[in-house]
Amino acid sequence: MTVVAEILKSKPDTTVHTVRPEDSVLDALRLMAEKGIGALLVTQDADRIVGIFTERDYARKIALLGRTSAATQVRDVMTPDVLYVRLHQTSEQCMQLMSTNRLRHLPVVENDKLVGMISIGDLVKDIISEQKFIIEQLEQYINGGR
Repeated sequence: MTVVAEILKSKPDTTVHTVRPEDSVLDALRLMAEKGIGALLVTQDADRIVGIFTERDYARKIALLGRTSAATQVRDVMTPDVLYVRLHQTSEQCMQLMSTNRLRHLPVVENDKLVGMISIGDLVKDIISEQKFIIEQLEQYINGGR
């Protein structure tokens, strides 16, 4: 069973991109497009997490409500209650948390410090890899270890 620490180690880039609450949504969208990511943590005062801004927040709270990205601050549309996981938690625990709460991104916090972010894609990749390994082991067993 894989834990979050192993998933983070397997990622090519563990940089967590952030914005401030007073940044414009347009600036946040530009950063997301530049980095090819779907979510930014919103931080304040020495990296204290105060929210998360996602593509879903944009779609539902800007576009559908007729707001403009340039005139709206991230604090006005971010999701303030951020769920997170710790390094020792398993991929299954993370999938359960994401499924139950309909999330696509989870910050990873250890000792009150932000250490990474995992996405649903990271978890799916890990679970597929784990299942592939198990299948290969079973095939070897069935074929007599050849």
